[in-house]
Amino acid sequence: MSINNEECPKYLNEYLYYCEIIKGRGKRTVEAYYIDLRLFLRYLKATHLSIPVATEQDLSALTFNDVPLKWIKEFTLNDAYKFLHFTASDLNNNARTRARKASALKSFFKYLCVKANLIPNNPLEYLEMPSVKKALPKYLTLEESIGLIKNVNSNDYERDYCIITLFLNCGMRLSELVGLNIRDINTKEHTMRLLGKGNKERLIYINDACIFAINQYFQVRKPSPSEPNALFLSRRGTRISKRRVQQIVEAAIASAGITKDGISAHKLRHTAATLMYQNGVDTLVLKDVLGHASISTTEIYTHLADENMKDAAEKSPLSNVIIKKDNGEKK
Repeated sequence: MSINNEECPKYLNEYLYYCEIIKGRGKRTVEAYYIDLRLFLRYLKATHLSIPVATEQDLSALTFNDVPLKWIKEFTLNDAYKFLHFTASDLNNNARTRARKASALKSFFKYLCVKANLIPNNPLEYLEMPSVKKALPKYLTLEESIGLIKNVNSNDYERDYCIITLFLNCGMRLSELVGLNIRDINTKEHTMRLLGKGNKERLIYINDACIFAINQYFQVRKPSPSEPNALFLSRRGTRISKRRVQQIVEAAIASAGITKDGISAHKLRHTAATLMYQNGVDTLVLKDVLGHASISTTEIYTHLADENMKDAAEKSPLSNVIIKKDNGEKK
C-alpha cells in the first residue's frame, strides 16, 4: 500500500518523512508505522469524542487528520496500556502485532518529544513491550538443500539456478536479491555488494558455487534497454519482481519433492544461516554476513543448533534401550 499524506495531520507526516529520510527506514517499515499510527489516532479520536467502536472497520470510518496535538500531549503511559488492551480484546491482535504497535507508538512519541519538541515530555519512555514467543525459523537440511539445487527445472534454468544458489549460499534477503545490479558482482574478487535494511550496504564474499552460477547465467542473460543494470530480469526485460522470485522458489521446492510447510524464499535465508552455523561459522561473522543490526537476532541460530543436538540424541538407535536391575540381575 502507499501512504496517503493528505489524510494525515502535519505532525504525523513530518514523523514519517523523518523515518524515511533521516533514519533511512525502508518503504515497508514506514508504511507499517503509518498503518499502526493511523489506527492509534483514530482510536484517540473515538475515545475523546465517545464514539462507539467495536471493530477495526468502525475505526477505519473515522478521519484522523483533525486529531489535535493537545490530545497527544495529554496521553499517558496508562492510556497506552489501555490502547494495547483494546487491540487485544476488541481487534484480536496477537502479541506480535501488539508489540509492533507498541514499538511504533514508542518511536513516535520519542520523535515528538526529543526531535520535534512538540510535546514537553515522553510518557512512553518506559512503555514495556508485549512478550512475544520467538519461534525457531524453518529451514532445509543439507540433503534437502542439495536436492533443491539439483531439481531446478524451468525454461529459465540458468537464471533460476543462480537465484536458488545465491539464496542457499549467501543468506541474502529477498529484497536484496531482486535489488542486485551487475556492478554489484565482482567475480575476480569473489565479492558481492548488497543493499540491506535501512539502505545499509555490506560486502559479502561469494564461493565457487556462486561464481559458477553467476557466470553460467551471464552467458544467457540478454541485455535489457529498460533495465541495463539489473542482474536478474524477467522475460519482458524488466527487473525481476519479488513475487516472481517467490514463485521460482515454490516451483523448485515442488520439483524437489520437499513437503515441509512454510518453506519460502525467506526460509532459504534461514537455511543458509543454519548450515553456516552448523559448519562452524562464528555468530559474529554470521551477523555481518546476514546484515543483522544486533547479535541477539543472529543468536536464534544457536538455538537451532540446540534443537538439532536434541533431535540427534532422540534419533540414536539406543535412545529406547533401557536396562533395569531386578533382583541383582539385568534384563
